[in-house]
Amino acid sequence: MEQYVKICGIQKLTLLDYPEHTACTLFVSGCNFRCPFCHNSELLGGGVEFYDEAEIFAFLKKRAGVLEGVCVTGGEPTLYTDLDRLLGKIKDLGYSVKLDTNGYLPDRLAALISAGLVDYVAMDIKNSPDRYAETIGLPQDRFDITPIERSIDIIMNSAPDYEYRTTVVTELFDEKSIEQAARMIMGAKKYFLQKFVMRDTVPSKTLTSPQSIVLSQYLDIVRRIIPNAQIRGE
Repeated sequence: MEQYVKICGIQKLTLLDYPEHTACTLFVSGCNFRCPFCHNSELLGGGVEFYDEAEIFAFLKKRAGVLEGVCVTGGEPTLYTDLDRLLGKIKDLGYSVKLDTNGYLPDRLAALISAGLVDYVAMDIKNSPDRYAETIGLPQDRFDITPIERSIDIIMNSAPDYEYRTTVVTELFDEKSIEQAARMIMGAKKYFLQKFVMRDTVPSKTLTSPQSIVLSQYLDIVRRIIPNAQIRGE
């Protein structure tokens, strides 16, 4: 059964979300993860208001030639079986498309890349394999790391451009886990560490941001594996 994309937010201008592009960002609802540090948790429950797609495309047509790209994020966009239709309509207007994903639906991701509907993929690397389930808020017995590994491989070998990124939360990381997370994407051309920042929308209020010195230490560890890794946002 086809699931039509539900757009529940739009940021009409971003200079940060799509590297080297002036863009807007579309937020879709729903996710198959329940990360305790999620900034967009309000998109996951009930009571979310949705935009009429015609309204979104009226804006995109008006801004064509001014904006260069459209970021599609969430939530998790690949949950929607008609995401290809939405991205195709965006591409038809001349936009470059960036897709944010958690990588848990590799077949859909591969199909989008193969169809030429995605120009840039940003995949979250949540943690080391042994702490992945904990970090995404799922029971260990319901989690399989294989789809994550497949998506990493698909992106690295077929995406036109890409990045991997990890949000570092004090309570969820140590030197061992950050090293093992980096080893999952050995050979990546872009990898960013991002400091967790508390917001009202974060589900777990007990989490804390790592100290800058700790983040720098983690970067040193990661760079032994991915030499061009960087810290984003500092």
